[in-house]
Order: sequence, then structure tokens, then C-alpha cells
Amino acid sequence: ITLIGATTENPSFEVIAPLLSRCQVYQMKSLTPEQIREIVEKALSQDKQLSEFAVDVSDWEVLLKLANGDGRRALNILEKSVEIAGNQKESPHLDKTIFEKAALQKVLYYDKDGEYHYDLISAFIKSLRGSDPDAAIYWMARMLEGGEDPKFIARRMVILASEDIGNADPNALTLTTSCFTAVTYIGMPESKIILSQVAAYLAAAPKSNSAVAAINKAIEDVKRKPDITVPLHLRNAPTSLLSDLGYGDDYKYAHSFQDHFVRENYLPPPLEKKIYYVPSTMGSENAIRNRLKKLWIGLKEYPSEEQSTNDE
Repeated sequence: ITLIGATTENPSFEVIAPLLSRCQVYQMKSLTPEQIREIVEKALSQDKQLSEFAVDVSDWEVLLKLANGDGRRALNILEKSVEIAGNQKESPHLDKTIFEKAALQKVLYYDKDGEYHYDLISAFIKSLRGSDPDAAIYWMARMLEGGEDPKFIARRMVILASEDIGNADPNALTLTTSCFTAVTYIGMPESKIILSQVAAYLAAAPKSNSAVAAINKAIEDVKRKPDITVPLHLRNAPTSLLSDLGYGDDYKYAHSFQDHFVRENYLPPPLEKKIYYVPSTMGSENAIRNRLKKLWIGLKEYPSEEQSTNDE
């Protein structure tokens, strides 16, 4: 039995991992502008009705952008354009104005697979990071009007919520994941309202990159010392043999102590005093910073936020 499934979505996000791991994925790409033009020219010369006219296409670039890699859409726009130009004319002239009228949309300079696609999303993310909601919403509008998938924008905001805001406002991650779910359920054009709300919130939120800095520093140590063993007191002892070997000995259960905290060494000996996560003084993260400094006073020396930034 050969099972073939097709989806217009990215299978990495829309197909469950167990199914994806048992499948061979074939990526179907949109037609190139050259292929679209070949289809249109063939229709003009061989279609029973279109071939009766000496159609003059003056703005090929506009038609190819409107088609957006879809041959069927290109032919629909072509037929409608000939009709608008006047199918009684022997030589209908098709230009940008007629193509846009036939497609019922304006042509925006936006290629979802090209460099400009990445330029716009970069401008959008940098505006969010820079706390400018007006610029962020403008760049987002450019993408949406250009035909960008709203779920792509929502996914990028989920990443930013942790990378650039983090624990300075933990609600940001919850809001962005809810945004992705809502956009998936609702679709366009209403999704633009949801995206606008969340983009404005993210831009206005306090910023912190402590989370991404922490994991990057930890990964550096993992690569530098990949074979450090787990201390015995942190190991689990599911069998009597492992218990006899000292697994779990001297482990202090935090909930058995006052304030549900006890000073314990959770890192292996070579890294005992290492600090990866340095909370910023922004928003909610400042309270986290103060609590950790109080809990670990004398054992962990938290650098200032400015010093931590310079180290990065």
C-alpha cells in the first residue's frame, strides 16, 4: 500500500512528529516566472477562444507577480483581463491597470521566497525588539498586503517572545502562542486584527535577552566539556543495586525545607559556581533577579546587567 498525503502547509509545523518520521517528504515548489509565462503564451496561441485575438501583453512582470507561482491563477487573470480589455477587439492591450483590476488587488513589491521577504521580516522583528509598535505594525502590514502567510508572522513573534522579552514579561510567550492558535483557527482577513494586537503588546513590553544568553553559554560549556558525569546525589535510584552504589545519597528534597529551598549543588564539580542565567532588571525579571540573589548569596555572585551584556 502506498499512502500519499498532500498539504499546503509546512509539514514541520502541521504534521505530527510520529507520522512525519515514518514518511518521505517531497517538497512541491511553486512554478517559476519563466514557467508561468510559458503557460500563458501557450494559452494565447493554442486556446480556442484566446487564440482568436492578437493579445498584446505589455506588463509581463505584473502578471507574473500576481500569479504568484500558480499557473491556474495566471490563466484566470489572463482571461478576465481580455474580457475587461474588450474581447470584441482584435488586439486587446493588457497592461498593469487591467491586470490589477482583473486580480482585484494591487501589486506590491514582495516576493515570499526572495531576499525582500527576509528584509521585511527582519525590519518587523527589529522594530518589535526596538519597542516601536508603529514601525512593527507598518512592516507587518506590508507583509500581509503582499500575501505573506499570517502563521509565519505569528511563529516569528512566538520566538521573539522568548528571545527578546523572556521573563521581563512572561505573559508575552502565552500571548504569542495564543495568537498562533487564533490565527490558525480564524484565517485572513480577521487574523490581521489579532496580529496587530499582539505586535503592539510585544513592542511595548519590557525587553530581556537573558534566556537566549543563558542557553548559548550553557551550550558552549557542553561542547567544551561534553563528558562531565552527573553527581551521585542528583542521580535517580530506581533499583536496590543503584541505591547501594550511592545513587541519590545525600540529596536534599527542597520541599522539606523552609521556604521550599535548600542550598544544594546542582551543577557538576567543574561548573559548581557557573552562572548562565543572569536576570535583567527589566519588568518582572527584576523580581526574579532579586530572589535569586537572596537565595544564593555568598555562593553565587551575580554580575551586574551591564557586565553581563559586555561579556556577551
